[in-house]
Amino acid sequence: MTPSLVFEGVWKRFRRGRGHDSLRDLIPSVMRRAIGRPAARRANDQDFWAVRDLSFEVVPGEVLGIIGGNGAGKSTTLKILNRIMEPTIGDVRTSGKIGALIEVSAGFHQDLTGRQNVFLQGAIMGMRKAEVQRKFDEIVEFSGVGEFIDTPVKRYSSGMNARLGFSIAAHLEPDILIIDEVLAVGDASFQQKAFGRIKEMATAGAPVVLVSHQLDRIVDLCTKAILLEKGAVRSTGTPLHCVNEYLHGAIGQAQSSEPTEIRFDRIFAPNGAAVRSGEDLTVMIEGVANAAGPRDSWTPVIRVTDLRTGATAHAVTGFQRDVPLPTEGEFKYRVTLQMNVVPGAYDVDVLIWDGAAHAHIIHGPAVRVEVMDRMPFYGTTQMNSRWDVISAGTSNAVPPQDVVVRWQTA
Repeated sequence: MTPSLVFEGVWKRFRRGRGHDSLRDLIPSVMRRAIGRPAARRANDQDFWAVRDLSFEVVPGEVLGIIGGNGAGKSTTLKILNRIMEPTIGDVRTSGKIGALIEVSAGFHQDLTGRQNVFLQGAIMGMRKAEVQRKFDEIVEFSGVGEFIDTPVKRYSSGMNARLGFSIAAHLEPDILIIDEVLAVGDASFQQKAFGRIKEMATAGAPVVLVSHQLDRIVDLCTKAILLEKGAVRSTGTPLHCVNEYLHGAIGQAQSSEPTEIRFDRIFAPNGAAVRSGEDLTVMIEGVANAAGPRDSWTPVIRVTDLRTGATAHAVTGFQRDVPLPTEGEFKYRVTLQMNVVPGAYDVDVLIWDGAAHAHIIHGPAVRVEVMDRMPFYGTTQMNSRWDVISAGTSNAVPPQDVVVRWQTA
């Protein structure tokens, strides 16, 4: 049987208000609602649809990325996929064994050791004991918790739980793999190893569903993506398309509220607000000017801010680029920036600088962009370096006499 995963017209409803798991609590609640005001009763009975009319299919060799903000319905979708909860409406069809990592210690018995939990998880996944034994050493080695494998998992750190949980799910040969954002708990080296394992599984033919806020990982790993918003599909398509839609719609249409002679209405990225490090980013700026008389000391400014540090990564003025100050009517700018910066989140905003006062006097809106890894490097600046070996030479060559070696290790 070919493994596959189908979501067809799935809705999931929750009810706002207090839930009751005992008769003692239920009876007084029913009485209060019976004698309460109609408006209050209606407020308590409101339905909340966490997932609304969601459909997709994942076949062997595909990796589906699901992205969206908090409350978009991602975790509910994964719990339905893993049969932790049932849909209110719709159909979910899966064929084959599912390996799921939805929470850090999902399925772990906290009083059992790591070794015992490996066999317990194997049994839950329908594996025979002999199959688990065959994979046991590989699971432990990959997880990196071998020193503590006979320690109860309640004494594990969250990272150790995540590593062991992923190793079990990924090595017991599931037909379908479902992974939540929990991978972010592991350290950087384990995350790299884990994503490499996911690629191997997808290449081998296992359908994979991945939820992550690490947008660069979604772009690098997934073959297609879904962007969720308030439980419904906002966009589907390639991972880069969905990431662009997610980032572009989040901040790109912000408007300035300052009543000034020059008003910036919006700044946006027409080709998408996600680029790889070293690639060009295009932003468009639109506004209206009604400035009586020239302002010789005023100039428009484009500024790029690194959100990790709050520092200005780049700024350029109209004076430097021969761009005149708008004084009358509608105006539009196109700005192209080569994002030679480390991967991360950046704000690109527009403002007016008064050279005489040495101050920003008009602040416009900003568009948030995501710079993703393209060519790994160290430092703060992406130089798109190319290193070609023309002749390998010898590995123990002695530097010329006029070269002073300053970078040494003890």
